[in-house]
Parts: sequence; structure tokens; C-alpha cells
Amino acid sequence: MTSTMHGRHKLAFTLLAWGLALLIFFPILWTLLTSFKTEADAVAIPPKLLGFDWTTENYAEVWQRTDYLRHFGNSVVISLGSSLIGLCAAIPAAWAMAFSPTRHTRFVLLWMLSTKMLPAVGVLVPIYLLFKRGGLLDTRTGLVLVLMLSNLPIMVWMLFTYFKEIPREILEAARMDGATPGRELVHVLAPMALPGIASTLLLNVILAWNESFWTLNLTAADTGPLTAFIASFSAPEGLFYAKLSAASTLAIAPIVVLGWLSQRQLVRGLTFGAVK
Repeated sequence: MTSTMHGRHKLAFTLLAWGLALLIFFPILWTLLTSFKTEADAVAIPPKLLGFDWTTENYAEVWQRTDYLRHFGNSVVISLGSSLIGLCAAIPAAWAMAFSPTRHTRFVLLWMLSTKMLPAVGVLVPIYLLFKRGGLLDTRTGLVLVLMLSNLPIMVWMLFTYFKEIPREILEAARMDGATPGRELVHVLAPMALPGIASTLLLNVILAWNESFWTLNLTAADTGPLTAFIASFSAPEGLFYAKLSAASTLAIAPIVVLGWLSQRQLVRGLTFGAVK
């Protein structure tokens, strides 16, 4: 009887997991299908799921109309640059708070996390004016800087959590052997926390790649990433859903492939220290 109930519960949870997965994946599938429709089929009522004439004209027009490779290159530079620079700042900060805490450490961590609750539009005007005076508008450097700072609290929190799982005795042994703080960080802590560091880097690359608010407000034509590339297909005379879907598919395809290829490393990092 018990095994039968256990089997039913397992089946129910499996079906629930598949249902949630399909629910999450459906918008991506619909965007992909719409990208191969004509504009008439894209807005047809009732919607056509499969019974439509497949076409690749949308991709051809998107490719001819815009410089996709330039936008793609901007996205790579901005997402990787902001994540790597943020990592260089987050690792020492998380290391100090994890292994040399003070009575203010918890307050600092909570304060950093609270900055993520502030609506970005609330600081748009001062940041825009600062960037304008500093010559950072429509530059890769400006976007790298603002995305690094906006994602830094998440990076510090993730790394702090990973570092807390590392036994303090290992670092104390390294200090007794004469390791300097720099060597302790590079040669002892970093290799042990590599899964957590890798997952933090991957997650922040994804966050920076998908960022649209800052990229649309701080860039124009020169350094716009793929989020600006998608927005360029919103015309004053209306939305062309098929072409917009083709542009969206081209924009999300690289990061989706990266997520699939690195999912094992990402899951390993996110569960680092969860099982002792």
C-alpha cells in the first residue's frame, strides 16, 4: 500500500514538473513558430499553431535590415565584461565578509541586497546626467559599468553563501604555512569554490545579456546590444510580430544554447554546499 502511494505521489510530481516546464517553455516555442509565419498568419484569429505556410523571409529581412553581428558583439563584450569585472570586485568582498566578519557584516549584506529592490527608473535621471557629463552615453564602457554595479549585490551574496560552506580550518592552515591574503584567495579559496564562482559568472552573464532597461536608455546606434536590436523592430506604424519574433529568436538563441551547454555546471554551482 505504501509503495503504491509513493508511486502515485512520484507520478503526480513528475506530471506537475512537466506541466510547469511546458508552461515556461511555451512562450519561447510560440516566438519561434511566429518567426516562421507571414505577418498575416502571425496576427490571425484564432491563432495558428501549426497550420500555416512556413517562411524564412522574416529572418532574411532582419539580417538585411540590421547589423546583427555588431549587436551580437556588443552583447558579448558588455555581458562578459560586466560579469568578469564584477567578479573581481565580488570575490574579495565576499571573502572578507565570510572569513573576517564584523558586527556590521550582516547589515552591509542586507543593505546591498536592498539596493536591488529600488526601481531602476528611480535613479535613471541622475545616472543619465552623470553619463552625459562623463562622456559615457552610448558606450560599451558605460554599459559595462552600470550593469556591473547593478548585479554586484547578487554576485556578492552568491559568493558569500559559497564561501561560508568552506571550512575555516583550511584557510587557517594556509596562513600557518605562510600564505599571504592574496595567495590564500587565489591558490586556496578560488579552486575550492570554483563551482560556485562559475555559476555566479554564468548567472550574471545571463542577467546582463537579458538586461533591457539600461541598454535602451543609455545607448543609441553605436553600442546597442541585442536587446536594442529587438526594440528596433517596433515601428511607429505598429508592431510587425513575425519580424519581431525572428529578431527575438536571433537574440535569445545564443544565451539559450549557452544555458543548455552549461546547465550541469550551473546546477552544480547553485547547489554547492547544499548537501553535507
